[in-house]
Amino acid sequence: MLPLFFLLLPSFGFAGHDYGQALSKSIMFFEAQRSGVLPHNQRVSWRSHSGLQDGKASGVGDGNTDHKCWQRPEDMTTDRHAYKVDPSNPGSDLAGETAAAMAAASIVFRRSNPAYSHELLRHAYELFDFADKYRGKYDSSITVAQKYYRSISGYNDELLWAAAWLYQASNNQYYLDYLGRNGDSMGGTGWQMTEFSWDVKYPGVQTLVAKFLMQGKAGAHAPVFEKYLQKSEYFMCSCLGKGSHNVQKTPGGLIYRQRWNNLQFVTSASFLATVYSDYLVSSGRNLRCDSGNVPSSELLSFAKSQANPSFVSCFGGYNTWFSSKRSNTNLLTGAIVGGPDAYDDFADERKNYEQTEPATYNNAPLLGVLARLSGGHGGYNQLLPVVPAPRPVVVPAPRPIVTKPAPRPVITKPHSSPKPRITPTPASKSGPISVEQKVTNSWVSKGRTYYRYSTIVTNKSTKNLKSLNLSISKLYGPIWGLTKSGDSYTFPAWVSSLSAGKSIEFVYIHSTTPADVSVANYVLA
Repeated sequence: MLPLFFLLLPSFGFAGHDYGQALSKSIMFFEAQRSGVLPHNQRVSWRSHSGLQDGKASGVGDGNTDHKCWQRPEDMTTDRHAYKVDPSNPGSDLAGETAAAMAAASIVFRRSNPAYSHELLRHAYELFDFADKYRGKYDSSITVAQKYYRSISGYNDELLWAAAWLYQASNNQYYLDYLGRNGDSMGGTGWQMTEFSWDVKYPGVQTLVAKFLMQGKAGAHAPVFEKYLQKSEYFMCSCLGKGSHNVQKTPGGLIYRQRWNNLQFVTSASFLATVYSDYLVSSGRNLRCDSGNVPSSELLSFAKSQANPSFVSCFGGYNTWFSSKRSNTNLLTGAIVGGPDAYDDFADERKNYEQTEPATYNNAPLLGVLARLSGGHGGYNQLLPVVPAPRPVVVPAPRPIVTKPAPRPVITKPHSSPKPRITPTPASKSGPISVEQKVTNSWVSKGRTYYRYSTIVTNKSTKNLKSLNLSISKLYGPIWGLTKSGDSYTFPAWVSSLSAGKSIEFVYIHSTTPADVSVANYVLA
């Protein structure tokens, strides 16, 4: 697909932005992600039915093959295996996150589709019970996920996250007590975070529990809930640059956490800041930071500064489209790309996937921010109950799942491909240009072990690096992030020079020890 991406850039003037239009485009992006039989009112006309056989095959799939597939969803021929968690192969983080999503969705559909809302809440109860009873990380059971979506934070944050949303959806005291009893032991009151992401839910938990405290619902758990609130405000203050440990920002003021797909952290932080700003307004409180009390309006201003809509174009496809100069065939409106680097530089290049790759978890938090900003200041009290408590739902205990888990494949590394020993190249030991390599991923395909190497080239001088030629030998696979020039490699097309102290990264994949990378020549000016 060849999308028109929606890019977030920092802004210091908020007037004139059409947040309603931006919200509409972001919703359009999600319509383009639909799979299965599409409804008759599908607005993205170049999409059609897809994934109709998904879930019918079980076993071990190949995530690497899936990532290499650049087909239209309607034409996919790669394996689409389904995976499961069960009592013998638990996945508390996966089940807990799904329970939280279903509980939240049950609130949305309570008036428009009560039957569906009831079904969502019933399944949320069941999933939470399963996740809490059979504890374990999902990527320990579904090991193929470790290559791309490893559960670094574990499952305690998802269990607390699910309990918080179940209380929000049901007003069931059991889930409020769960948050109070387990806040200390499961990290909800202990972790001081500066990241809210698909893996790390603690700031979201802390913000939602802070709301319960402001609503006066904490009861005997008030001392514990106050600690949740303190950790939530730690996150907010770090985003504003007024805490004891602040988030990194680019020179233009954009939150910066990592090279690859950085905007996922921007949109999620902006969402929490928007929500907490309204909580503070509704409760008549100020944000308490190390630098002193901060008015709630600063949080909303921060969210606006991260959500300035502008548009850039980007292309997809690989064999046919990756290097093609042809015009876009299909248009995908509203996608959030990876975003600028640590220096606010952004290159709209197909090969620059770390900055131009979109993801659904980039867009999801932005929907909340844009909905709030497009709605203006209506004086709505965010601390009022969203819905009245539903009648109790009696859920029978789930029957044990008696299945014999499929045997896990035994993966052995071939003798010809030992785990590489990474040693710095000579250029990294001295001189104004350093080169450092490390393995960032590995996998086995057809009996051979492949490695993904990340190589960082840094200008350690006090001058501008105007020209650079790298000599790379013993390279037996594809390379991204450099331009080949004769027998050497130079800056990628989107980099013309490298300022003092700055770095560029390139990656390559092959099935042996690291390639020999050295600096052939360079020009400083």
